[in-house]
Amino acid sequence: MDPSTPTARPGDAQPEDGSTGGAPFRSGFVALIGRPNVGKSTLLNQLVGQKVAITSPVAQTTRNRLRAILTTPAAQLILLDTPGIHKPHHLLGERLVQSARGAIGEVDVVLLLVDASQPAGRGDSFIVDLLRHCRVPVHVALNKSDRVGADAEDLAATYRELLAAGDDCPVSWPLHACSALNGDGCQDLVEALAADLPPGPLLYPADTVSDQPEQLLLAELIREQVLTLTREEVPHSVAVRIERIVEDEGKTRGKERTAVLATVLVERSSQKGILIGKGGQMLKAIGQGARLQMQKVFDGPVYLELFVKVVPNWRSHPGRLAELGYRGD
Repeated sequence: MDPSTPTARPGDAQPEDGSTGGAPFRSGFVALIGRPNVGKSTLLNQLVGQKVAITSPVAQTTRNRLRAILTTPAAQLILLDTPGIHKPHHLLGERLVQSARGAIGEVDVVLLLVDASQPAGRGDSFIVDLLRHCRVPVHVALNKSDRVGADAEDLAATYRELLAAGDDCPVSWPLHACSALNGDGCQDLVEALAADLPPGPLLYPADTVSDQPEQLLLAELIREQVLTLTREEVPHSVAVRIERIVEDEGKTRGKERTAVLATVLVERSSQKGILIGKGGQMLKAIGQGARLQMQKVFDGPVYLELFVKVVPNWRSHPGRLAELGYRGD
């Protein structure tokens, strides 16, 4: 396909008969798999053209299996952003890895993301071994190509060697250099993934970009601000629960105001102190950042009220994890 051919943004018209100039329209599910912090969520946002997944430099940012929808003239790709596969240290970690591994058996295509600015490592080897006997097509995205210089070919060679290793089952999955940050190579990647999807109709309306529940999206926007603004041990120990969403009777600039009440859970009193900050300044900054993002979601003014609650060892408590939606399925 000519690289100058534009990829449709969500909302572009689709052929009513499901065809694309003689070729069948394709639709299906693509799982994004990889180690923590290789750029899965950033790539997801780049592909659909808007923010549907939170991002941060902190590893294990993604905790829920998120579905984003990319519709082109030729196909509709349901992209599953999964938690990074890592060695778990508590029950929450076990459930996140279980969620990611479970996605492999539920999709039509697997996209393995790796950090192409670094040579292949043990974490990549573990995931490749996990996927060697996968029954669906697997593609490898050499992400962060914008960070690679003259040694790009040498680094890519380490991944080709990794795929060829294993006497019992070497694999020859296609490799695609791309940058989730600036979009380089992303159109070619989409076309390659779409070509391996089965023929089928639209599974979602063409203008849909995510089926993420509203409460989950708002909770993630708050957690993103915690990840961005705090350090030390706080980010991994935080969960957010949306208590209430109500339409305020008052209007701001002619638009209905949405009130959101949320609780931020931490495991220790010291973490609560860090989140609140001196004179409440940290919690205020977290709220302001999240509110600005929420106003884009609601296309109108938002009132956000945050509370911080200490729940000791919630990451290792099955009941608490289930309550927060971390079931591992």
